[in-house]
Amino acid sequence: MHRHAPRVLLTSFFTVSLAACASGAGPGTASPKPAASTASQKALPAPAVREALRDTLQAILDRGVIDSAFPGAIAVIGNHDGALVTVAAGHLDWAPSPVPNDRTLWDLASLTKVVGMTSAMMQLVEQGKVQLDAPVQRYLPEWQGPNKDKVTVRDLITHRSGLPAFKTYYKLNVSPDSTLKLFMATPLDTLPGVRMVYSDIGAILLGKIVERVTGQSLDQYLKQHVFQPLGMFDTQYRPDSSLLPRIAPTERDPWRGRLVHGEVHDENAYALGGVSAHAGLFSTAHDLSRLAQAYLNGGVIDGGRLASAATIRQFTTVQDSTFSSRALGWDTPSDRSSAGHYILRPAFGHTGFTGTSLWIAPQHDLYVLLLTNRVNPTREHNGIGRVRVEVADAAMRALHPAVVAAIDARRGTPTSTSDRQ
Repeated sequence: MHRHAPRVLLTSFFTVSLAACASGAGPGTASPKPAASTASQKALPAPAVREALRDTLQAILDRGVIDSAFPGAIAVIGNHDGALVTVAAGHLDWAPSPVPNDRTLWDLASLTKVVGMTSAMMQLVEQGKVQLDAPVQRYLPEWQGPNKDKVTVRDLITHRSGLPAFKTYYKLNVSPDSTLKLFMATPLDTLPGVRMVYSDIGAILLGKIVERVTGQSLDQYLKQHVFQPLGMFDTQYRPDSSLLPRIAPTERDPWRGRLVHGEVHDENAYALGGVSAHAGLFSTAHDLSRLAQAYLNGGVIDGGRLASAATIRQFTTVQDSTFSSRALGWDTPSDRSSAGHYILRPAFGHTGFTGTSLWIAPQHDLYVLLLTNRVNPTREHNGIGRVRVEVADAAMRALHPAVVAAIDARRGTPTSTSDRQ
């Protein structure tokens, strides 16, 4: 029988001045500033508003634990200056274990695609080292097969390359190098641009482009050029065993025959050696809040620089709304999105299979971060969809009630979470 976790309340405030952020911009870059309007930044939400939001989020996460959606979770609602409200619930495991906090390490699953790979691609595109409309074979000439010469980098990063979603190559139990060769040899299912298929394989190839262009391994590039500059010192692949007490376990994996703890949950990422562009990163609420702040501050935080404000807009804008909701690497809100009913474009975000999600709404100077290990002890738990929507909607109702009222009036009726699970 699952234990009901004690209530845990955490509230933190970061003190990042916009002037300090602007000083971190590189040569030739306009002074970055938050994308939200000046009016929206004049005052923090009233203490009573934050307290009410905190209580609402606590109830949502506590109910998630009771319903066995996850053993533990942490939600952070923040703006360009940092966290406004941080709430945690449950424990890291169903067995006796610590309660989550903002330094707990979570397996990000597919959030790796945007926290890691997309961050690298933004920088390389901005520097002119990668061309989005260049053929993939310019960077990976060994990637051969029918019609692969027609696939561009943009096709890969918007999931319209024609590649399948994934292959279960991990079941072959071969070496990381042999597993990679299998992915490289995977044929296209269709011509590029025919349909949107969310593809781990495409992300894997993008990670290899990063390595080929920079001459560094993906993990080393990200550490040096993304995580350290942004002060994300806990974000990493293959965490050391000394960090196990801080790491939330994921699934009792029948393939590995054990509870996965401190190693990547995604089987193909594990078969690739634990470092991949599609999955494998571990991070904390603290670190991901800093990433969200950087996006809301025009690409900088505390003097560290991710990319220019123009590059951020380029990568977070939907590419073709008639084709899919995808931006470059990032997703954007759509009809049944985990962003909820009130976070709309130009917002952007992404989810991870293990129960993670991050949505950033520059028009509201807002980010909504949710980290859980919903696959513990089994991936069959599917209550995370409702929780994601409830968290996002609660943030908007508390902090932007006029926006919510206008959207409800336009739709004709207040919305519920039942349509977005």
